Amino acid sequence: MTATASPLSDELSDELDALIAEETRSFVARQPQSRAHRDRAAHLAGGATSNWQIAEPQAVWFSHGSGSKIYDVDGIEYADFHGGYGVSLAGHGHPAIVAAVQERVTRGTHFAQPTEDAIVVADNLAERFDQPLWRFANSGTEATMDAIHLMRAATGRDRILKVEGCYHGHHDSVEVSVLPEPDDDIGPPDRPHGVADNSGIPDAILDLVTIVPFNDLGAVERALAEHPDQVAGMILEPVMMNAGIIDPVDGYLAGLKELLHRHGALLTFDEVKTGLTVGPGGVTRLVGVTPDLVCLAKAIGGGVSTAAIGGTEEVMSLIADGRYEQVGTFNGNPLAMAAARAMLTEVLTPASYAHLDRLRDRMTVGLQDVIDRHDLPWRVVTAGAKGCVSFLPHPIRNFRDFLQLDGRYGQAHWLVQANRGAFLPPWGKVEQWLVSVQHTDEDIDRFVANCGHLASRLTAPAAR
Repeated sequence: MTATASPLSDELSDELDALIAEETRSFVARQPQSRAHRDRAAHLAGGATSNWQIAEPQAVWFSHGSGSKIYDVDGIEYADFHGGYGVSLAGHGHPAIVAAVQERVTRGTHFAQPTEDAIVVADNLAERFDQPLWRFANSGTEATMDAIHLMRAATGRDRILKVEGCYHGHHDSVEVSVLPEPDDDIGPPDRPHGVADNSGIPDAILDLVTIVPFNDLGAVERALAEHPDQVAGMILEPVMMNAGIIDPVDGYLAGLKELLHRHGALLTFDEVKTGLTVGPGGVTRLVGVTPDLVCLAKAIGGGVSTAAIGGTEEVMSLIADGRYEQVGTFNGNPLAMAAARAMLTEVLTPASYAHLDRLRDRMTVGLQDVIDRHDLPWRVVTAGAKGCVSFLPHPIRNFRDFLQLDGRYGQAHWLVQANRGAFLPPWGKVEQWLVSVQHTDEDIDRFVANCGHLASRLTAPAAR
């Protein structure tokens, strides 16, 4: 059942609007050089290098980063809780990554042939994720694209199951029901309709994707029964991270594997966001459920673009013997492999994970104190080095629950944090913060204090 949020009072709604307007004025006034860069970018489509960077009120242009800090072109310092959408788990300029990249640059950065570092990286990932065979790619989109192709190739079937509200990149098969709007024809909660998430997605693709809600084994079983011997497999984020953070209920992931295998279908975990950030072996190790395929990217490259796909002998043998050609000019690029090797073997040590856990606990306690002091119906949700403030009183179990969240909270929180030296992803309702191995107690305390300012403004408007 989808939870229903209480509507905001007129006073709180007006205060949210007033706060956003006030913080927006301050945000723009602080960043004349970012505005000038945007105006200069006449030959960049939309004035940025990704549509996700075209955030209201304007994109922030950065010059450099160091440790846990990033610096925009106006010289403003921020504690970086954006983390490049989860990439910067090592922080910025980590000595191990810098040394590995500098050394590799002097010896050549591209051959389109393998280098020894690829062996070390594959061995490390095999141990972490309990998958025997690996291949590399260059982005999460490429990794999940290969996973979809492999599930279809391995089963000889075309249909896939996808969770409503999950993002898996921008290839055709997964650009369905990523962030559907309530006024779209999204169907009932237990039988969501597939909605194209972008222009240019053929109807023929939509016809091969069946959408199911997260945390609902019954919906998956029904989909499999309604499409007998047609479903190649299912792809999902084992912890949903395109709608804040949504945890799987007990038994859900294990139940999915059993159910799909019973129907001759495969299971893919998209751990592009969770892979190393929630722990040394991602959600796969945390819950003890090993899928047929796992997709990684973002944090594994230490800031250099790379991705990986790992899987069982049965599925990955299609690559090994050439039945499926997994190719890419930059796959296993020497620079990326050098950075990934350093990330996996030198940066993400047990001591680093202990540091991340301690900072997460400090963040959780601090934010919960803010919530309790102001008697707010908010919740702190974390998953390893990632976390978010959910501006709803009840746990979110699926995308329809998430739709009840007023997006103005996320926008206000993002602006308040940015104007006070903490940078979050622009889509505050959707995305999470990331804590890096180089963050400090002071960074955490700054974030908590900023959230305290937000809470004070929304609970005591007369004190402005």
